[in-house]
Amino acid sequence: MSDGPVGDARESLLLAASLLAADAPELAEAAHLGAADAAWAAGDVAACLSTLDGVDGGARAGRFGGPGTGETADSDGRDGAGARGAARGDIADHAVVPPDRDGPSGPEWARDAFVRDYRDGMRALLARRPELAVGPLRRVLDRARTDHRPERLLRAAAAALLLGDVREARAAGARALASARTVDNAAFEARALEYLAYGELRAGRHAQARAHAEEGVRAATAAGHRNTAASHHAMLALAASIEGDTGAVERHAGTALTVARRHGLAQAATLAEWATARADLARGRPLEAADRLGPLVGPGPRRGHFAVWMLAVPCFVEAAVLAGRPEDARTVVADLALWAAFGADPHAPAQLARCRALLAPEDSADDLYLRALALHDEVGGDFERARTELLYGRWLRRRRRLREARPRLGAALVGFERCGAGAWAEQTRGELRANGAASGREAAGGLSPLLTPQQLRIARHVAEGATNREIAQRLAVSTRTVDYHLRNVFAALGVRSRVELARMVDQEDR
Repeated sequence: MSDGPVGDARESLLLAASLLAADAPELAEAAHLGAADAAWAAGDVAACLSTLDGVDGGARAGRFGGPGTGETADSDGRDGAGARGAARGDIADHAVVPPDRDGPSGPEWARDAFVRDYRDGMRALLARRPELAVGPLRRVLDRARTDHRPERLLRAAAAALLLGDVREARAAGARALASARTVDNAAFEARALEYLAYGELRAGRHAQARAHAEEGVRAATAAGHRNTAASHHAMLALAASIEGDTGAVERHAGTALTVARRHGLAQAATLAEWATARADLARGRPLEAADRLGPLVGPGPRRGHFAVWMLAVPCFVEAAVLAGRPEDARTVVADLALWAAFGADPHAPAQLARCRALLAPEDSADDLYLRALALHDEVGGDFERARTELLYGRWLRRRRRLREARPRLGAALVGFERCGAGAWAEQTRGELRANGAASGREAAGGLSPLLTPQQLRIARHVAEGATNREIAQRLAVSTRTVDYHLRNVFAALGVRSRVELARMVDQEDR
């Protein structure tokens, strides 16, 4: 399967047509769906729909002298309407004129039930009709259980991920990997490792995801597939953003973005940007995370890849609220609610309840946090549940409900430590120490473990009697930034005034 620049989608279709004329249905399937992969990676919905429907491929098959027909794909006018709908970006119009590929004039691979179901399921998802996608994609999984061809097993793994069935995705990915190694195909091996890495990430198994992605980089490099290698680097950045390795996040995200921007790989670019923002969030830098994620999840030309940007919405909502910009977050919660209702992401309902809790008035936030935790228990996943416990514990502590906050923060710490989320665990320890400081007990280890370097600098300037404007001038930042950091300092240390803060700084200096 070609892994060149995504702009070569039409050349892939030309190859598909040539292969059809040579009566090579399996190779034609791979080339045709490879063009769909290219459009998918680029985030080009219309091109992906057109390719999956086989409009151009069918037309070129006739032009290249497919077996004795001489017919073009739009001979009855219906495919032509679909192609025009796709070309102008009218997804709905394109979706309601599905081409008839089941007749005797259609190419053999397009009459294949497996390919047809995969095509129909993908097309329904792209047309935002997930209820129509479930049946075809489930049939893809059923048929793949008795199939040993790596290209089919890769499609099954993709279908399972789109359905939110992580267990099936991991099983199909593992079988695809074994099959690829049996036939000694490095390209298929790299793709199988990509699906396995993503499946492990979705399941909360970050160490396993990192191991698969590291192996995937080697396989993709050996096969000369830089685009697939970029996807693996994005996966490694995501894993590192959970584990708290800032250097690894920057290194892998930078590598992924360099290739993704050159070749138009919207999916890899979105994952890499999300990883960088999540690393900021883990390090207590919500303002930076919100600034990075805002364009990815908001409407407009800079929105991330259509299959990925929704996964970053919970991080954006958290970052925006913690940065003091809740109104920015409200605009995307409705989108998250629709995504959760689709049922393609098992973690989405719990994340939606958590986001609503972050934005809720005080009298209803408790119930929403508890609802989110109950939903986490239904689907599992230490990392996401621990994030909800941390946010709930922080919310309780800031309302001086210290006794209730302690077990929530303790549960968050256990969850983060269990899944190796080092930076998040350290952030939780800071909240636990602040919970003790707020109740009159001295925080062990002084202020440094509780505050970021910038926050500590601001706290010391406050202790010296500087105003927010003076601090902003000294640090070459805006007064808004100083205000934001100072609010976080007060919350982290459990103090209510500049006088209390100055006293705490003075005690540490002694």
